[in-house]
Amino acid sequence: MNRLRLGVNIDHVATIRNARGSSYPDPARAAELALAAGADGITAHLREDRRHISDADIEVLSALTRKRGRPLNFEMAVTDEMQAIALKHRPHACCLVPERREERTTEGGLDVAGGHNRIAPVVTSLRDAGCRVSLFIEADPAQVAAAAKVGAQVIELHTGAYCDAVREGSPDAERLLRQLRQAAGDAVAQGLEVHAGHGIDYETVRPIAVIPELAELNIGHFLIGEAIFTGLVPAIQRMRALMDEARAERAA
Repeated sequence: MNRLRLGVNIDHVATIRNARGSSYPDPARAAELALAAGADGITAHLREDRRHISDADIEVLSALTRKRGRPLNFEMAVTDEMQAIALKHRPHACCLVPERREERTTEGGLDVAGGHNRIAPVVTSLRDAGCRVSLFIEADPAQVAAAAKVGAQVIELHTGAYCDAVREGSPDAERLLRQLRQAAGDAVAQGLEVHAGHGIDYETVRPIAVIPELAELNIGHFLIGEAIFTGLVPAIQRMRALMDEARAERAA
């Protein structure tokens, strides 16, 4: 079974920095530490309201990841402003996500099926600029098919509902995990690369990591929170180890 990549989202290092309006802690330093700890790439979401990652952060992270030869996954809303920023920096990957000003975090997947005419031209523009385009979607057959239809190369499955169900001890957890497995299989059959993310922690990573079609997990909030207690490098190293162990056990 192929090695599962780990992308580390550093948004909430910037959240802590912005709470005091200072320059510390520095998301770029977190990116350096994440890569040293075993992350395969860095993810950053530049929101329209700039609540955490800033335009200056994207400048620095773009340069840093290019220098290190590692991918920057630029999470962005489907807006003219974000499209222009992505075309300026041309990150390795652009992940299109839904965004509402009043939400605390991304609350669900992008409605690609309902937004085809708005999303397809953005996908084409980004692909033409050399960016690998990913769509953050629910584990829904209609959304998977729509992602392939608009020309995305990658989907990222929203794992938040499954992870919440596990933490709450809900009987829905197994059903939601089956949906993730099915969607991953459907996506690969349609020529899409499959990633997953949102809400993943040490408890939920193993059942997700063993889904054979998955190529990458993107994890952020939990790792930044765990870093308060253990440090960022040990937190990432443990997550990396759990992912590798799960894959090894599946292959055995």
